Amino acid sequence: MVRRMTMHVLPGWLAVVTVCLSNVTSQAAEKPPNFVVVFTDDQGYQDVGAFGSPGIETPNLDRMASEGVRMTDFYVSQAVCSASRSALLTGCYNVRIGILGALGPQSKIGISDDEWTIAEVLKQKGYATAIYGKWHLGHHQQFLPTRHGFDDYFGLPYSNDMWPFHPGVLHLPMEERLKRWPHLPLIEGEKIIKRPVTPEDQTHLTTWYTEHAVKFIEDNKDEPFFVYVPHSMPHVPLYVSDKFKGKSKRGLYGDVIMEIDLSVGQILSTLDRLGLDDNTLVIFTSDNGPWLSYGNHGGSALPLREGKGTMWDGGCREPFIARWPGKIPAGIECSEVGATIDILPTLAKLAGAPLPKHAIDGKDIWPLLSGQDGAKSPHEYYAMYWGRDLHAVRSGQWKLHFPHDYRSLKSEPGADGLPGPYINKHTDLALYDLKADISEATDIAAEHPEIVARLQKYGDEIRAELGDARTKTVGKGVRPAGQLRE
Repeated sequence: MVRRMTMHVLPGWLAVVTVCLSNVTSQAAEKPPNFVVVFTDDQGYQDVGAFGSPGIETPNLDRMASEGVRMTDFYVSQAVCSASRSALLTGCYNVRIGILGALGPQSKIGISDDEWTIAEVLKQKGYATAIYGKWHLGHHQQFLPTRHGFDDYFGLPYSNDMWPFHPGVLHLPMEERLKRWPHLPLIEGEKIIKRPVTPEDQTHLTTWYTEHAVKFIEDNKDEPFFVYVPHSMPHVPLYVSDKFKGKSKRGLYGDVIMEIDLSVGQILSTLDRLGLDDNTLVIFTSDNGPWLSYGNHGGSALPLREGKGTMWDGGCREPFIARWPGKIPAGIECSEVGATIDILPTLAKLAGAPLPKHAIDGKDIWPLLSGQDGAKSPHEYYAMYWGRDLHAVRSGQWKLHFPHDYRSLKSEPGADGLPGPYINKHTDLALYDLKADISEATDIAAEHPEIVARLQKYGDEIRAELGDARTKTVGKGVRPAGQLRE
C-alpha cells in the first residue's frame, strides 16, 4: 500500500516541483542582465598588464582579460574629460551634443535635458542606476546625474585638479589661489556634503567610490542594475591610500593604478559572492590617453603616438576589457574598431530597452564582445574630432589625418606633479596603416591615393552631419548643450 501510494503521489509532487523549478528557471532567464562600467581618468593604453605594462601589476584586470574579451582598437570620442564622458553616456559623438573640452567650475553649460544617458535608457526596463565618481557634465543642479537617470550619486562634479591645492599654485597665498579655482566640492545625491575637499580626502576617493559601488550592488542584487564607476584617478594630482603607497615599481602613478585594480577586484568579488557573476557584464576602459607633460605622474600610451589632448591614437585609443562568464568566451582578443559611443546601444540591446528617438552615433558591438565568428566592426568609418575640427577618420586598418595642428612635448616632461611645456606641431594630409604601423610613424598617402580618396569622402560625409570648424562647415545634425537656467 505504501508502495502504491508512493507510486500514485510521487508523480504529483514531481509535477509540482517541476512546474516550480520551471517557473524559477524561466524568471531567472527573463531577468535582464546587470551592467558595471568602470571608467578611469587619463589612464594610458599601456597601463594595464594585459596591454603590456612593464612595471604595473594589475592582477584583477588581467583576470578580466583572461576570462573575457580584450579589445585592442577601442576609441573615445575626444581625448579630454567632459567630451569623452558625454560620448560614453549618450552614445553620440560629443560634437553632436555640444559638449567640448573639460567643463570647469565657472562653466554655465552641461548635458542637455533632451539627451538620453545610458541610465535613462535602462530606466525604461526598471533598472536601478547609480554613479560613484567623477561626473564632469555640468556641476549645477540641473546637470547633475540625479537629473539624468541616476538614482544615486556620490563623487566630484569635475576634475580633481580644479582646486586651489594644485602643486602649481601652492606657492601662492590661498586668496590668490581661490581667484583661479574655488574649493572642490564632494557631492552626494544633489547635496554638497564636504567642501573643501582636502588632499587627505583625495587619498580616500578610490576607496569611497568602491565602497559605494559594492553597497549599491548588495542593495540591488534582486533587481537589474547599472552602476557607473568613473574614477577620479589617475588624473593628476595623484593620491593613493596608505595600503598602496610605495607598492609599484612605477612609483606613485603605478600605486594609483594598483589601487584601481583592487577596486575592480572588489567589485568582481562582490558579484561572485552574491551569485551575480553569470548575469553581469563588467566593462573597463578609460576616458582618454595619458597626460604626457606630467612625466612620472602620467601614464604611458606606448606603442601609440602622443597622448591626451591629441587625436593621434595615444590620445584616443584606450585599453578595453569586458567580462561576462558564460556569455563572453574566455581569453579572446578583438582588433575590430569599437568605441565608447557603442556602449549605450549595446547595453540597450542586451536589456531589451528602446533606443532614444533622436540620432545617435553608436552601434551595437555585442557580436564583437561575444566573439561571434566573422564579426566585423559596425562602423564603416569612425570620426575623430578635436574641439570642432575634424582631425582624422579611421576605416578598417586605415587612418587618414586631415591637415591640423596638435600639441606635443617641447622637450623633457615635468615630474612629481608639475607639468612640462608643450609646443604646437603640424601634420599635413597623412595616411597610416595601423595594422602594420601602430605608432602612426610612416605616412603612406602617396602610395594609396584610392584609399585617401575614399576616406576623404567619409570626411565630407561626417562634416555635413557634424560640421568642421577648419573648413567652416556647419553640421546639420548638431544639437546644443544644456544652458544654465537662471
